[in-house]
Amino acid sequence: MQSKPQVLAWLTCDGVHVDPATGKHTILGIFAAIRGRQFPVVHPYMVWFLTLSDVPTGAHKVKISMGADHASMAPLIEQPFESSNPLQRINLINEIRNLSFPKPGDYSLVIEVDDEPLLATSLTVSG
Repeated sequence: MQSKPQVLAWLTCDGVHVDPATGKHTILGIFAAIRGRQFPVVHPYMVWFLTLSDVPTGAHKVKISMGADHASMAPLIEQPFESSNPLQRINLINEIRNLSFPKPGDYSLVIEVDDEPLLATSLTVSG
């Protein structure tokens, strides 16, 4: 029986630098909420950094959806990736540009691999 992929890390941040010599990731400006003076507010740039393990060998797809509630969930990211073996830790850097929030509140986020939900969390947007 194959194990289900596991989320080891989920971060919202300003950026991720990957050292070309070592492959190490440096996470810049981690944050958990967004503030807006007027709504709708558009956040110009953020990164959703995701680390997975226990992903079976082969080709896969990560999907990240967001919505103000469960009924309004829409995919924002659909990214293919490869796993060389289930012990590999896979770091996925998902750049988000000009994300619009129509009103303050907690926005739901769902992360799926191969259409299997792995994590449900939220992003708070306040006025």
